[in-house]
Amino acid sequence: MIDRVSNFLISICLALALAAPFAVAGTDEVNVYSYRKPQLIDPLFEAFTQQTGIRVNSVFAKKGLLQRLKSEGRNSPADLVFTTDIGRLTDIQRAGLTQSVDSPTLRAAVPANYREPQGHWFGLTARARIIVVSKDRVTPGEIEDYEDLTVPLWQGRVCTRSAKHPYMAALTASMIAAHGYAHARQWLDGLRSNLARRPQGNDRAQVKAIYHGLCDVALINHYYMAKMLADPKQKSWAESVRVIFPNQSGRGTHMNVSGVALTKHAPHRSSAIALMEFLASEQGQALYAKENGEYPVTSGVPWNALQRSWGKFHQDSLSLATIADHRARAVRLADEVGYDD
Repeated sequence: MIDRVSNFLISICLALALAAPFAVAGTDEVNVYSYRKPQLIDPLFEAFTQQTGIRVNSVFAKKGLLQRLKSEGRNSPADLVFTTDIGRLTDIQRAGLTQSVDSPTLRAAVPANYREPQGHWFGLTARARIIVVSKDRVTPGEIEDYEDLTVPLWQGRVCTRSAKHPYMAALTASMIAAHGYAHARQWLDGLRSNLARRPQGNDRAQVKAIYHGLCDVALINHYYMAKMLADPKQKSWAESVRVIFPNQSGRGTHMNVSGVALTKHAPHRSSAIALMEFLASEQGQALYAKENGEYPVTSGVPWNALQRSWGKFHQDSLSLATIADHRARAVRLADEVGYDD
């Protein structure tokens, strides 16, 4: 009963929030539903509008947009959906809420492994799933690969968030895609055996735990380091760890994306595609990377100072669409090994 009431309230709140910005329709505009926080994307939309004259109306929500698109059907005002993680992008696609985009500009700008083969979604920025270790308690060279997290040396010394969270599930799914289910199961079970505490918290919480000596090693997305270094209350956490880009002698560091999809019934299709192409351009990519600390997906776009300080690294080239096919198995695997218990 409580869940039904909560879902109803979410639906009502979204209806009220979405109605106002899109009340006035026009041909030179784009309507965006976004899981990305306004401060990360609004500056990009402003730059696009200044360059093209096309207005961008955006609504942010932490959850519920997929359900909103379903309920609106053909009457949805949304042209684009912005979200993070390959899982959320494919969930929207598999719900039948997207349409393919055949754009030579997007195909040239976005590498094949960072886009859906038929053009149903495109990655706009990339994030690396890195290992961070205590500068004081872990010697350089002691850990280099994701597989190293399972060796006895790290027993009781590893912190992670839930294995069912999209970021962790994507990493496990990449293990399945690269090495098979049996290998991934052995890896996740070994990682569970080395946990210092029950999985909990977000990525920043793992770094905080290292700072407080609760563990020595953790898995996080790289851009949280930039966010913590910019936060006076969290800077000391970030400064207590060293960054490692895993598997440099093998398949490379696992990558994920934030991305965009064109909705199935987009009322401003041409303007929406123009915005997608702008965000994949060198100008859009430079702005995007500057605002959110992620890596640009378009080659040739300069990295920021922090990224340059970490140096170039070998990225896993596995198709994210292929990795997404194994997400459900990755979540089931987490239950099989009792990772979150």
